[in-house]
Amino acid sequence: MGWSLTIGRVAGTAIRIHVTFLLFLVWIFGVSYAASGAEQAWNVLIFVVLLFFCVLLHEFGHIFTARAFGVTTPEVILLPIGGVSRLARIPEKPSEEFLIAVAGPAVNVVIGAILIMAGARLGPDALASIANPATSFIERLAVVNLFLAAFNLIPAFPMDGGRVLRALLASRFGYVRATEIAAAIGQWVAFLLGFLGLFGNPLLIFIAIFVYLAASSEAHLVAIRAISQGVPVTAAMMTQFAMLTPDEHVDAAVETLLRTNQGEFPVVDAVGRPVGILARNDLIRALKERGPDAKVADAMTAAMPTLGHRHCLDEAFRLLQENSAPAVGIVDNADRLIGLVTSETIGEMLMVHRALPGGSHFGPWSRAAGA
Repeated sequence: MGWSLTIGRVAGTAIRIHVTFLLFLVWIFGVSYAASGAEQAWNVLIFVVLLFFCVLLHEFGHIFTARAFGVTTPEVILLPIGGVSRLARIPEKPSEEFLIAVAGPAVNVVIGAILIMAGARLGPDALASIANPATSFIERLAVVNLFLAAFNLIPAFPMDGGRVLRALLASRFGYVRATEIAAAIGQWVAFLLGFLGLFGNPLLIFIAIFVYLAASSEAHLVAIRAISQGVPVTAAMMTQFAMLTPDEHVDAAVETLLRTNQGEFPVVDAVGRPVGILARNDLIRALKERGPDAKVADAMTAAMPTLGHRHCLDEAFRLLQENSAPAVGIVDNADRLIGLVTSETIGEMLMVHRALPGGSHFGPWSRAAGA
């Protein structure tokens, strides 16, 4: 995700903070300072930081559980509305997704229980005491952790509760249909949260927007994965594209950028084997920092995932997700580059699929499969 800063790594997972989160902390401090002075502003800021540390532990509950099933997590990002951990792939079994989803809220329940055993006292008006500065940190943190556990279990996909719902539905309806149902429920819950946010809580509006967009995105990704299974990778392969060599200068790459509509340029050696990829952003950055005489080899990303031309499209889609790669190179038997698969080419194939009568699986790729 853009506009994020990496502050460290834990067990191979990058911890990133979005710029809006830093602005949120500044806003919290400023509002508290204006209302109650410096001492109260620092107290509020410390409480918010501790709260988001608990959110981070929540996310690592997901991360370590996913790792137990062989699913890696490249990064976790802290946003003003909470944390988002990006799984390299979707768990294969509903039972795995169920356990990964409940692991996060379970961490919050454990934290709350530990704080209660440490002396936190929760009364009937405990939730209202969160905003009371007279309430101790330990009690407010206990309340907010239990609230986070309950809130995340709301069946609003892609929140934890929505993923639990999808896992339960998938055992009966299949993964694609379960995702459609869970995403639709998540969007309706988003509308409800947005409506409630109009009555004085703007944070609910931001959460509603995030839930709605994320639910739509997840449903789209699952649909792509479903139609790409068993489809030859050549069905969504781009074959007409410009290539660069490592020894070319960046200004030559700029000329190529201007005369094509490509966003990613594969870099190949003398015999056409891929050695890297140069994305538009890397090209512009190299031009600014190194000048037009810099070599393509100094600006490119050295590793580009590749796949043989006889593989299936779902494998290319998996590589795109797991590596956060701009493209997957398709190679022939001699490892020479013959095509590119990007999220755009797969998306175009999905649009064609949906345009066919009844969303039929027959079309250009079915003919390629029989070739």
